Amino acid sequence: MTYYLVFGGLAVLAGGVIFFYNRLVSNRNRVREGWSGVEVQLKRRHDLIPRLVEVVSGYSHHERIALAEVMEKRREALTTKSAGDASEVESRLGAGIGKIVAVAEAYPDLKADEGFSQLTEELVTIENELQYARRYYNGAVRELNNAIETFPSNLVAGAFGFQQGEFFEVESSVERLAPKIEINH
Repeated sequence: MTYYLVFGGLAVLAGGVIFFYNRLVSNRNRVREGWSGVEVQLKRRHDLIPRLVEVVSGYSHHERIALAEVMEKRREALTTKSAGDASEVESRLGAGIGKIVAVAEAYPDLKADEGFSQLTEELVTIENELQYARRYYNGAVRELNNAIETFPSNLVAGAFGFQQGEFFEVESSVERLAPKIEINH
């Protein structure tokens, strides 16, 4: 009878370890999927920047320094790998994009340009999709981190070396505000 109790206890323990391990793997894969979604939207944004800079540079020759800064920030953003690094760089890049769009206010011809209008509409769409992708990713990170930190799954997480995920955050409350983009048809 004692053997049955010991065997039953070990079976329950093994079942618990398997359950929590599988839950942690599932959460980690959701984080990876979420980050992949963020990367897709960031790539779309990065691909849009040269076209936007090209249209704006045709109208504003004295704005070349600002445009060059945005292109440099884009280069930095393309080299980031982790969510923590990307958060900081993407925040700076977003501010630079906002400056480019603000240039249109000083150039009524640019503001009325069909190509510029199309690009800003595309930018708004990308920014919205990026916001959704960030929310999904951060939700997945939250679930993974909760599983890693709560008992008893923290025991399994520690034994198998699961690491907490990094949230994709903006740096300051000013950067949390969406850039003001007006589209006039």
